[in-house]
Amino acid sequence: MGRISRPPEHPVAPLPSQPDPDTCRVAAESVLGAARAALADLQAHWDPAVVEDWTVHITRGPGRVVLSGMGKSGLVAQKIAATLASTGCPSLYLHPAEALHGDLGMVTPDDTVLMLSNSGETEEVVRLLPSLLRLGVPLGAITARPESRLGKAARWVFPYALPEGEGCPLSFAPMASTTLQLVWGDLLAAHRMAWTGFTLEGFAQFHPAGSLGAKLLLTKDLMSKEFPTVAPDAPLVQVLGEMTRGRLGMTTVQAAGRLVGVVSDGDIRRALERAQASGRNPLDLTASDLMTAHPITADPERHAVEAAKILEARKITFLVVTLGEQPVGVLHIHHLLEAKVL
Repeated sequence: MGRISRPPEHPVAPLPSQPDPDTCRVAAESVLGAARAALADLQAHWDPAVVEDWTVHITRGPGRVVLSGMGKSGLVAQKIAATLASTGCPSLYLHPAEALHGDLGMVTPDDTVLMLSNSGETEEVVRLLPSLLRLGVPLGAITARPESRLGKAARWVFPYALPEGEGCPLSFAPMASTTLQLVWGDLLAAHRMAWTGFTLEGFAQFHPAGSLGAKLLLTKDLMSKEFPTVAPDAPLVQVLGEMTRGRLGMTTVQAAGRLVGVVSDGDIRRALERAQASGRNPLDLTASDLMTAHPITADPERHAVEAAKILEARKITFLVVTLGEQPVGVLHIHHLLEAKVL
């Protein structure tokens, strides 16, 4: 058998024997300076009328927003597509090279395309333009060169300038330009959110998982809909039995379907101490003797994170969830911990 040759090692550029801290600091600060100058220019020159026209079109139109770009601009385009989708605007990313080889079929005449190219002359992007125009797809462009072929083909141009260049030590890698593209994407998303009145409830609909999704859950999403309950005249033994079966460390006290109080483990301990001090037989105690009247309650539509704040502030472990005076559930601190709200 022949010997297996090792792949050639990639040459590694030698590091300077002692990097100059001042040179490194200047290089880093040039990035901040370039971004700061470009952002200031954008803030001074962006056109609200163009942005509003774009927002009206994509909001009232029946299709999706299709983002496209190559290289670093493509990565920014993917982020913008994700931001738009998560804020209620159906969006997707289309790789321009793949579009040239069949994926253009993903685009329909009802869609709107937003293309990103710093130069406006990126080969794969420019080669797509005739096909998009033949489809009759409205086109937007985020570019530093409105006079480019991409800029001239677009109905909406979202331009930016780089007064101090990219900020790259080699004046080559995209740095300030991609920052400005990201800002344009967020600006367009924020404008549409405000225009459509996008709410926290809408945001929660598209973020059901993770820590963000947990913070957007409603009380009704986490509460236990089966919970113990007793009448005000229920004896201590019955109260304890209900609490044991409910496994929530509490029971509601209801009269004619109305919440009149709650009994917790702590309520029972305190009632037993009072009975001992007064010489009363503990077995004579009823739910009305044990309960905390007029307990703190929560609305089922309240965000769970707000309910968690009430529990922490009051140093309690549960809230009865009510519609009017009728209990519909119990939210326990364990529910919040399991959902990672706390």
